[in-house]
Amino acid sequence: MAKVIQLTYNAFEENTYIVHDESGECVIFDPGCSNSREEKHLATTIDELGLKPVRLINTHCHIDHILGNKFVAERYHLTLEIHRGELPVLQSAPKSALLFGLPIPESAPLADHFLEAGETIDFGQTVLKILLTPGHSPASLSFFCEADQFLIAGDVLFYGSIGRTDLPGGDYDTLINSIRRELFPLGDDVRVYPGHGQATSIGFEKRYNPFLS
Repeated sequence: MAKVIQLTYNAFEENTYIVHDESGECVIFDPGCSNSREEKHLATTIDELGLKPVRLINTHCHIDHILGNKFVAERYHLTLEIHRGELPVLQSAPKSALLFGLPIPESAPLADHFLEAGETIDFGQTVLKILLTPGHSPASLSFFCEADQFLIAGDVLFYGSIGRTDLPGGDYDTLINSIRRELFPLGDDVRVYPGHGQATSIGFEKRYNPFLS
């Protein structure tokens, strides 16, 4: 059975996720650690649970979700995995850091492997299906665990809200269509782990999210 650990980092209170199972293998999604204290917290969490990171994945490449990429890649000897459509966002990270007053990610790793919708992330006993959910960014990805009924959603869907669409590559109609087309069919009981804020469920958002009524 897969388990999800949520760690919240940086000035944007971004959710970094560690997904692991009984094999001890884990995947790190969106490491947002922005300083040595946060890096140490992430590493200590992994060490105390006896986990072995095997993949580093960004749901999308906005600055608050990639600040810890270099640390994770170097510490655990991992390559970065994203959708190819997020490359322009990743490449603009230094400019974004200046804009938001965040530390510039020096020598941040470029992606060495590109993920596509319909593929799966396989590790240990766990399988995550890749969903293409653009709108907040050009090629945001979400990751669905059918066996354990949860979704790593990035900044697509939040508790009572949705991702902002006013950044480069964002589009409101595209985001709403992504949620309705890709996420709603997963089922009301699916637990949603968003890039910011508390977890929610597909069913709750169908009923109460003012952007989706």
